[in-house]
Amino acid sequence: MQSFYEATVTRSSAYAPLNGRRSAHVCIIGGGLAGLSTALGLAERGVEDVVVLEAQQVGFGASGRNGGFVFGGYSLDCADLLKTLGPARARELYALTTDAVELMRKRIARYRIDCDATDAGVILANWFDEPARLEAQRRLMRDSFGVDWEPIAADELAAQLKTSRYHGGLFERNAFHFHPLKYVVGVAAAAAQAGVTIHERSAVVGLRRDGAGFVVETPQGALDARHVVMAGGGYARNVYARVERAVLPIATYVMATEPLGERLHDAIATRAAVYDTRFAFDYYRPLSDTRILWGGRISVRDREPEAIAHLLRQDLLKVYPQLRDVRIGHAWGGLMSYARHKMPQIGQSTDGVWYAVGFGGHGMAPTTVSGELLAAAICGERPVPDAFASFGLTRTYGALGLAAAQLTYTAMQTRDALAARRRPARPVA
Repeated sequence: MQSFYEATVTRSSAYAPLNGRRSAHVCIIGGGLAGLSTALGLAERGVEDVVVLEAQQVGFGASGRNGGFVFGGYSLDCADLLKTLGPARARELYALTTDAVELMRKRIARYRIDCDATDAGVILANWFDEPARLEAQRRLMRDSFGVDWEPIAADELAAQLKTSRYHGGLFERNAFHFHPLKYVVGVAAAAAQAGVTIHERSAVVGLRRDGAGFVVETPQGALDARHVVMAGGGYARNVYARVERAVLPIATYVMATEPLGERLHDAIATRAAVYDTRFAFDYYRPLSDTRILWGGRISVRDREPEAIAHLLRQDLLKVYPQLRDVRIGHAWGGLMSYARHKMPQIGQSTDGVWYAVGFGGHGMAPTTVSGELLAAAICGERPVPDAFASFGLTRTYGALGLAAAQLTYTAMQTRDALAARRRPARPVA
């Protein structure tokens, strides 16, 4: 089953594979949002001779498969970010992501990227009947990060989300949602228009140091480059071990219903995107054609579409049982790259390779951050903030790391379920 995004994107032209040998100032491995944001950031700074190598098509990986949420923060919880870095550096890193949200808005306008952007904010819905959870989160964001998430009373939220599952929420106004693959394809087109060369169907099969630069090999060609950026995410294999062994390829799942028409408002009467307060949370949003796009769960298994549709349909009906007869139009999975510390890894290895990986399930703004930071560092404009060095290329230990990640997720699911049973769902008004 094709993803909704692939079914509804128009790729105006394919980018030819690398053929033969040539040279470049910067070679970027990976045509997702991290790699393409770096390429566009370099082009906007006047850097010439930038080449992007993509094994499949631009946006093939997590950048073109995710839920389409654009808001501040990282996969690491803000409270843990604060605990690790302290107030000043935590706020500095968080501000980079809110700046990236605004940069994405500006690029959508500047490059006329038609990506179904819906600037309607994001709701954090409280799954648990514990107001203190929301108040603690709101206070943390206000006092430590200078962001005021607006409280939503339970009855007010019930008017927007027609379910008995939630107990109030918080509204993050500076957020939007969009068609991520259309956006990635648009960023690629903007980069190409600015002089960046993009090669699709050009899997990297070799990377080695050569004097002051590198040689990057593909099946049909090779590239001599002064700088190399590794941005392959969860799909990179046998290219650059130092980065690949520092991330786990974790699967997540998404589906889209068929268009619901007027029935959409029987469940969702808001244009905002939604996620909830569980560790293993659902995330979803209404689409302009009255579908519901629904995502959730993480796994070490990249399941088939039919199994994904079955699992996510169960999750949808737990929240909106009134949609029990709704059919699923598309279901798909994708691999995210997760670091053990849940923070993106952005920087330069001791051998000179730049990298931008490990964005986990919160990647739209942080990938844009990585592009700006690496473009500025390669230009000599400013170094990557040293706070990112606190979250280095920590080894994940392959199969053992995947098993540990699955066990952790299952344990947290169980914890959430037990907490919810202690406080049953709010009765429908």
